[in-house]
Amino acid sequence: MTSEKNQHLETPFVLGVDLDGVCADYTTAFREIAAQELGVDQSSLPLERSWDFNEWGLSTEEYRKLHHLAVDEYNMMRQMPAMDRAAEVLWRLSDAGVWIRIITHRLYVNWTHAKAVVDTVEWLDATKIPYRDICFLGDKPQVGAHLYIDDAPHNIKALESTGNKVIIFDAPYNQNLNGLRAHDWESCEHLILDEATKMGFKIQSQLPGFEKGSDRF
Repeated sequence: MTSEKNQHLETPFVLGVDLDGVCADYTTAFREIAAQELGVDQSSLPLERSWDFNEWGLSTEEYRKLHHLAVDEYNMMRQMPAMDRAAEVLWRLSDAGVWIRIITHRLYVNWTHAKAVVDTVEWLDATKIPYRDICFLGDKPQVGAHLYIDDAPHNIKALESTGNKVIIFDAPYNQNLNGLRAHDWESCEHLILDEATKMGFKIQSQLPGFEKGSDRF
């Protein structure tokens, strides 16, 4: 019988990667649009915000309307700034054999689903972020991955409650959570390689100066 360790040698290590707040700087992009629509200076909308945007004075319904407008009229999901070094690190991991599975809940508001999907794929291409497959859903424990990266407190709790391993991508709204925490993509890379090794996967990380990375295009 093939041992679990040998099975890992034959099976790719699947990394579940969230987009907004992890690969894409959602707060910065949404803040610019919200300030314009609300007629206020961006400085009045702090980047150090809670998950429900309480510091911005938005109700749940006001947030939904602004988000819908941002996606549908401002093309926000096509134009978000990427997190620093996200593409570079993910390319190194992909080249080392990690199966990158994008998992995002971008179908949050009705009637913008088609646009959200198209703009997301366009954004991934434009920012040169590699991935093998992509899942649009909110219930992330349903997706098979060996390790997840997420910033949303409710997603992290749901994943951990079903026995999944999660790297918490540092954000102002998840400071009360304990566990593996990455403050940037470089520290995230080290945690991913360490966790993969602990699980019995053999991943050959690249030596400095030999990375193909996103510059291949």
